[in-house]
Amino acid sequence: MKRWQKLLLVLLAVLICSQIPFAYRRYRLGRLSDAILQINSQRQPRPDEKFVEYKGVVHVHSFLGGHSTGTFEAIIAAAKQNQLDFVVMTEHTSANFNTAAMTLKDVHSGVLFINGNEVSAPTNERLLIFPGDESAITAEGSSVADVIARSKARSALALVAYPEEFKSWSAAGYDGVEVYNVYTNARQINPLVMLFDGLWSYRSYPDLLFATFYARPANGLRLWDDAIRLTGKRLVATAGNDAHANVGLSLNDASGKTWVGFKADPYERSFHLVRMHLLLSTGEVLNSSSLVRAFSAGHCFIGFDLFGDTSGFRFTATNGSDQKIQGDEIAAGSGVTLSVQAPVSARVVLLKDGQTFNEATGIMEKQYAVSEKGSYRVEVYLPQLPGPVSEQPWIISNPIYVK
Repeated sequence: MKRWQKLLLVLLAVLICSQIPFAYRRYRLGRLSDAILQINSQRQPRPDEKFVEYKGVVHVHSFLGGHSTGTFEAIIAAAKQNQLDFVVMTEHTSANFNTAAMTLKDVHSGVLFINGNEVSAPTNERLLIFPGDESAITAEGSSVADVIARSKARSALALVAYPEEFKSWSAAGYDGVEVYNVYTNARQINPLVMLFDGLWSYRSYPDLLFATFYARPANGLRLWDDAIRLTGKRLVATAGNDAHANVGLSLNDASGKTWVGFKADPYERSFHLVRMHLLLSTGEVLNSSSLVRAFSAGHCFIGFDLFGDTSGFRFTATNGSDQKIQGDEIAAGSGVTLSVQAPVSARVVLLKDGQTFNEATGIMEKQYAVSEKGSYRVEVYLPQLPGPVSEQPWIISNPIYVK
């Protein structure tokens, strides 16, 4: 055999061996897909006569912000395909026009859209403001305190976005923290690894490629827990899809029509990964006002619905005279009973002031008697899923504040 032939065989062997991990990862995604189907078939959510649950997404961008070519039609279609009840738009601001006024709002195809903005301070700190209005134009370049003050003046919600970059934790008036962001998580991707993962798995499991990099937002959760202790305030935790539909390759004509190409993050996929589940009192109508009130109160939880429908999760408290839900305060009195209900058997971790307080596996319902004051919240895991997804949270609740 000639030397060049031997070299070619060696290179071929190296190439084949290098693909073994990616073939195995594709096999694991197949197992994960089967496990998710089984979890969804085993769901047993309990009826809730007091609250109605609505699911939706927060932190969505369209072509208006300059970082996306996503159309309103594509966003509406994706929301409808995912059977969402609401979508919170957070357009980047422009010095030349009011993006909050021009973006989607009101009801389209049965989905409630809330208009808003992602506003940047000169220090590169960013806030999500919704509903938005023309004040976001003048707010761009203002201090964090000014941005928050403008939002409070018109009863809008102000959420800390990208908490790793936020510095003004002692500022007064912000309502919550975006503890998880898909884009922030995706920045941990090794491009070469993702390329080969895509070649092996994109065709069969495009959504589940998210599982190859999804990780518990430990830093975001820590900063949120610290902010609650620092301010002494109730701060809602949210997850941001940060949907742009701007990752991929395409060949377009002069009119913008795509001839050939693909998109790695279409809205229908982004809206499937993680969602906010909102609780409104039975009989209360879902609209802009009720949505903002519920978010402000923390009557919501984060569900990574890609790994199984999280609808039906509940976290409540009673002290014998009052009954409260996540986001609420309750008097410690002579003792408080916290109750957790999961729609499937799961591992439930109860945290107090950010530290693990209790942990149990294989349960759908559990009660905890607590007497100490503090901020109590829950993370739910699915150990029946193959790793490493089994080690990442499926549900992140908002706290119940025992005072």
